[in-house]
Amino acid sequence: MTFEIMRAPLAERVRPQSLEDVVGQEHLTGPGSILRRALTVGELPSMILWGPPGTGKTTLATVLSGMADRPFHPLSAISSGVKELREVIASAEAAGGGVLFIDEIHRFHKGQQDALLGAVEKGIVTLIGATTENPSFEVNSALLSRCQVFVLKSLSEEGLLQLVHQALARDEWLRQASPELRETGALLTLSGGDGRKLLNLLELAVLSAPTKPPVVDDRLVQEVSQRKVALYDKQGEQHYDIISAFIKSIRGSDPNAAVYWLARMVEGGEDVRFIARRLLILASEDIGNANPNALLLANATFDAVDRIGWPESRIILSQCAVYLACSPKSNASYKAVDAALDAVRKLGDLPVPLHIRNAPTGLMKDLGYGQGYKYAHDYEGGFAEQDFLPERLAGQRFYDPGRNPREEELRRFLRERWKQRYGY
Repeated sequence: MTFEIMRAPLAERVRPQSLEDVVGQEHLTGPGSILRRALTVGELPSMILWGPPGTGKTTLATVLSGMADRPFHPLSAISSGVKELREVIASAEAAGGGVLFIDEIHRFHKGQQDALLGAVEKGIVTLIGATTENPSFEVNSALLSRCQVFVLKSLSEEGLLQLVHQALARDEWLRQASPELRETGALLTLSGGDGRKLLNLLELAVLSAPTKPPVVDDRLVQEVSQRKVALYDKQGEQHYDIISAFIKSIRGSDPNAAVYWLARMVEGGEDVRFIARRLLILASEDIGNANPNALLLANATFDAVDRIGWPESRIILSQCAVYLACSPKSNASYKAVDAALDAVRKLGDLPVPLHIRNAPTGLMKDLGYGQGYKYAHDYEGGFAEQDFLPERLAGQRFYDPGRNPREEELRRFLRERWKQRYGY
């Protein structure tokens, strides 16, 4: 028996048309949720939908637009520029408003994001942006302040199975094929909480099954996915255990363990930017001034993997992980800022000493602002004997250099300056 291959992918054919059909985001779509309450009173706020791939961001935007009875104008940040953006805004304004949906809004540069501000602020469009990246880092603050951020979650196994059963019940082609699902373990694991990937795998497995009616089991799913199921749960406990093992291996100066745990994450399909971001944090938290080049390399790694993606990024991540593992370690800067934060919380907002206050006006100068300040470059060695901390904290040491060659140099430098400043 031959089945006609539908032109649209399965994920598109069974895309939900109502909030009731959206799977796995009940905190946003369920009874009494913020989105339902907004729609009940006829309001649809501009928003950023933040979540992993395949969690229903585009679907939710389409459904919300339909329920609000507003024209829907979709754009992709990958293929659209300021010109296309302005054309859509003009069209929406002529029509009296509408919903502007921008997929992967984090890929818009600052100029493109700024071009949205006026239209959103004036209510010409209701913006719904979709992103897989933290909007705090990827969406400029002016635009972000005009939007509510809603977080979408990766689909649980229960949610993924619900998607499968919805597809089997609603898609005409699947009903004709009448597939038998004997096992779903590989289907659920390989999809990684991504509903689109799940449905693509299901459709591919049904098309590839050697028997008619098709029999779908783990072996078939693994064959069509062209890789084995890695024991790695990107959203569960093991996700955090493995990244913890990775970081602690680097902190413990073991490059062999570091690249092993890196390989586990690569094979499991971890987000490349997540790994790079953790390396960037580690370079400052655990290495710091013991080897300042570590932060430079980690930052370059973050930029490089964002441009390159998988699979080549594994090489860059490996280079960075090995370098960090082989670097001297110091958490002195990390401890210093936490000690300073502790002082701030305990002592409150201590006044800035008068001699280091800014004095842009005559009144401030009359009040003593800036008086007695010594410009360091006017003194021998570029150092002047003066205090910079509030009076209650005079002589307080927050930064204690680490015991490594680089910070020992800093220790000697600071000890000399301390003697000059305090005489001991």
